Amino acid sequence: MIIWSVLVGYLLGSVSFALLIGGAAVRTTGSGNLGAANVLRVRRTSLGLLVLVLDMAKGGAAVWLARAFGANEAMVVAAGLAAIVGHIYPAWLRFRGGKGVATTFGVFTAVSPPAALMAAALFGLGVWATRYVSVGSLLALVSLPGLVLATDGNRLVAVAAAGAAALVVFRHRGNLARLQNGTERRLRRGWIDGAARTGSTRE
Repeated sequence: MIIWSVLVGYLLGSVSFALLIGGAAVRTTGSGNLGAANVLRVRRTSLGLLVLVLDMAKGGAAVWLARAFGANEAMVVAAGLAAIVGHIYPAWLRFRGGKGVATTFGVFTAVSPPAALMAAALFGLGVWATRYVSVGSLLALVSLPGLVLATDGNRLVAVAAAGAAALVVFRHRGNLARLQNGTERRLRRGWIDGAARTGSTRE
C-alpha cells in the first residue's frame, strides 16, 4: 500500500484545476500556462484564487493520504514530490502542466508548516518589492530548503525542498530570460500589465 501513496500523489497533482475551472482558453491565451496566475489573467480574480487554493490543496492532500496509508516519512515526502511532478508534467496533458509553485507550497505546508509560512512571506515581499510574481515565486522556492533546516532541522525534507525548488526554477527559465531582457510581466494595481506593453504572450 505504501508505494500506492506515490502513485496517488502523482495522480492528484496531475489534476489540472486551471484547465477544469478556467476552460480550454487558458491553454491558448495569456501565458498559456496551466496555473492560477494565468486563470486570473484570462478569466477573473475569483477563479484564479480558487485554482490557487485547489492547487495547494492537492499538494497537501497527497501528503495527508500518504500518511493515512501508513507510509514512512521518506515515502510521505516522495508522495508530495510526486504531486509536484504530476502538476508540472501531467501524463494526460502530454506532460504540459503548470509551474508547480502553488502545489509545492501545499506540499510543504503539510510537511514543514513554519518553513512554508516563512516562504510565503518571502513570496509576498518579493512581489511587493518588484511587482514580479515570478521573482516572488523564485525567491520563496529557493529559500525553502534553508528555511526547512532553520525551522525544524529535517534534512530529508530540506533535500526534498531543494529538489522541488530546482524543478520549479527550471520551469521558470523563460521568466528568468525575460527578467534579464526586461520583458517580464509586472503587476500594476493587482493586475499584470507587462504583456500589454511588450507584446509578450508567455508567462
